[in-house]
Order: sequence, then C-alpha cells, then structure tokens
Amino acid sequence: MIPIPYSVHFETLGCKLNQIESEAAAKAFSESGFPVEMKTCTASSEKNKQVFLCVLNTCTVTTKAEQKARRIIRLLLSKFPQAAVLVTGCYAEVEPEEIQAISERIAVLRGTEKEYLSKIPSILLRDIIDKGTQYSPEQFAVFLRDMIEKLTPLDLKKASFTLATDTFLSHSRASVKIQDGCNCNCSYCRIHLARGKSVSLSASEVLERIKGLERAGQKEVVITGVNLSQYYSSEAGQNMRFPELMSFLLSGTSTISFRISSLYPDIVTDAFCSILADERIRPHFHLSVQSGSDRILRSMNRPYGAEDVIKASRMLRAVKTGCFLAADIITGFPGETEEDFSASMELCRECDFSWVHVFPFSPRPGTKAFSMRPQVPQSISGDRAHRLTELALIQKKNYLEKAIGKQFKAVIEKRRTDEIRAVTENFIHIRIPKSNNELKSLGGKEVTVSISRILPVRAQTESVEAEAFLVENQ
Repeated sequence: MIPIPYSVHFETLGCKLNQIESEAAAKAFSESGFPVEMKTCTASSEKNKQVFLCVLNTCTVTTKAEQKARRIIRLLLSKFPQAAVLVTGCYAEVEPEEIQAISERIAVLRGTEKEYLSKIPSILLRDIIDKGTQYSPEQFAVFLRDMIEKLTPLDLKKASFTLATDTFLSHSRASVKIQDGCNCNCSYCRIHLARGKSVSLSASEVLERIKGLERAGQKEVVITGVNLSQYYSSEAGQNMRFPELMSFLLSGTSTISFRISSLYPDIVTDAFCSILADERIRPHFHLSVQSGSDRILRSMNRPYGAEDVIKASRMLRAVKTGCFLAADIITGFPGETEEDFSASMELCRECDFSWVHVFPFSPRPGTKAFSMRPQVPQSISGDRAHRLTELALIQKKNYLEKAIGKQFKAVIEKRRTDEIRAVTENFIHIRIPKSNNELKSLGGKEVTVSISRILPVRAQTESVEAEAFLVENQ
C-alpha cells in the first residue's frame, strides 16, 4: 500500500534541459506538500519503502542512453518496492511500448507531454491523498496511466515552457529554457523526432523570468535550448533571433551574468561577437561540431564546414581572452575513414578546444544514418573515441595549468557534503579548503577565487578539476 509520507523520488538522465525540467517538476511536487528527493539511486542504495512515486526523465541521444534508462528503471523498481515508476522524456516519446513492457508498476508519460508533470501533484492530492485512497504500486501505476489518458491535450508551443522554476533543489546555477525542439534533420539524430519542431519562448517572457532570477539574488543564469540557433521571437513588430535576444536581455537586466549552453558554429558572426563581448557574458562557450571532415559533415547534414568551426573558435577566443571552449565530436560515423577521423583530430588541435565531448556513433532507429553504409565497426569507433579523448585530456590539462595563480568569479554550489565546491566563470570546477566553512551557507552566491593547483584530469565532465582559495576583501 502507498505509505505516508508519500515521498517522491526524481532521477534525471541526459541533457541540461532534462535537468531543468526535472527541477521544475520536483518544485511543483514540493510546493504541493510532497517530500521530494533528487539524490542518485545506485546499486548500493538501501531499499526505501517511504517513496510511493519515482519519476525518471530519460534521454534517447544514444543507444547507451536508452540502455542506461532501462537499467535505472529496473533499479528503481528494486530499490523502491512500494513505488510506481513514472517514465518520461525523449526515450519515453520514441519507445513507450518498450518501456511499458518492463513492468506493470510503470506508467509512461511521453516526452512531448512531460509538461503534465506540473499538473500531476494537484491531481494526486485531490484524487488520492485527500480521499485517503490506498493502492498497491501496480494499482497506482494503472491510476497514473488512466490519468494521463484523460488529461487535456497540450498546446505544445506554450506547454514546452511551463516546466520552469527560479529556485532549484539540487543545482546552484539557475537555468532558463528559451527554445525546444529542432527543425534540422541531421542524419544521425532523432531528437527532432522526440521533441518535435522548434518552438521558442517569447523574448518578453524570457526577460521576465530572468529579471525574477535577478531579483531573487541569482548571480548567473544558463541560457539553454535544444538548438539556440533556431530561437525566434516576434513581438510588436520586432523580430529577434538568438543574438538579438541576448542584446535584449543584457539591456533589460543589470547584475545577472549569462552562460550560453551550446551554439552552432555558423551563428558566430562579427555582430554576435560584439554582443558576446559584454562582461556579463561568461567566458565559456560550447560548439556543436560533430566532425572535422567536410565530407562527413555533409553526410551528417550539418549546415557548416570545418573552416566555419575554425573561424568561430578564433572569433570567440578574440572576444573572450582565455575563454573555455568545448565541442562535441562523433567518431565512427558511417563511412568515416581514418583520414576523416584525422581531420577531426586536427580540427580539435587547431581550435585548441579546452574539452571535447566524444561520442562513438550510435545508430538510432528512424534516422537516415541508421541504414547508411559502410558501418564502422564498434571496435574502430571506440578506439577513435579513446584516442580523441586522450587528446582532449591533454588540452584540458594545458588549459587548467594556464589558470593557476589567476583570479576568477565563481558560484558556490549547493551541496550536502562537507566539501565546498564552486564553478568559475570560465567553467572550472573547483573545491575550496574546509577552512572556509562559512561558504556552505552561500550556495548560489558569487565569490572571487584564485586557482592554487590543478587536480588529476579525468574524462568525466563536472568532476573537481582544481583547488582554489577565497580572495579576501571582496
């Protein structure tokens, strides 16, 4: 039976957007009175019979992402024996039957309907909690499935942005999703199948949300979306693409700083760089690249070439000296030769990326690349990914070493451990000595630090990369 206190457990896989949406959903449950936990469930976690609902927000970007989702689903079923498991996100959009077949304790909320998560708490309060109704986990899953079928169809253009919050339970840096979906048809990607066509939050609404964060004392906001290059807003006869939006946000705020999640290389122009030069734009950029071979980029159906990537990286470094510049690269795309891969390696050296997120090609059902030939053997794709990651580790170490002795602004992370961590303006993940214990209460606050030494560089993202000390007299 569903036990008191009706706790809800959240798990998130995949991209920054999923994290934002999960945070907003968790806030909706918390504000309705449900105890919420967002800590990661692992094989060593103890069984918890106090949770009656697990919410898993999934990703479908690679085969491994889906495999991980299925593993986490089974783990949640095991570790929370009294809970129904509500699975949503991109994987739930493209493979709902596959997920539902895992267990009768599962209810599937398709990714394009995940905005319903903000409505579910009030329904549970009305139809279960207030009535004192008791269900087994299997019966509760049936209730959830029936409830989802009866919900009013969403206006997807508006609903894509209802999961928003200006307070975050497990993250210190605020984020605002300004765009969702994608109009591109890249041959390897099915995100456009999972999230639909591009939709954008109006410029005035974006500004209002960020002004709310600024009033709440937030020092930094991450501007994110599936494809920021496709942002578009038209209000009062004024048409805004992403560069114009950033100019609009800067002029409408005064203290908050902006971190941009990811950019296509072709959006980086002289006009945009003049906007990025503002001191409130963080010196941290991520380029969606995928390959250094023009032949492979054409096969991927990407709208730029290698020279565009090189030009964009040079322009960004010119406008933000010492900026952290990262990129994505796929290895083993169908037809990729050793020469094509060498072009990717050379591009990463030429651009001197501070980090490279490397993904061995994963054939996704429903995409053109799924049936492309010749397929590159996984052993070769994996070897290329390993070689490129080794280069990325070297370049990251070089970047970090240049930061020793320099001062940076940093936002203190909210943490439940004794270790004090922060993220610098140029995206270095640092820890601060325990002698500064007073910083524990400053989650989300901005301080000035000086990098004292770097730590062993690892392939995992967002691991601690350096130690720093607090600069006095701030």
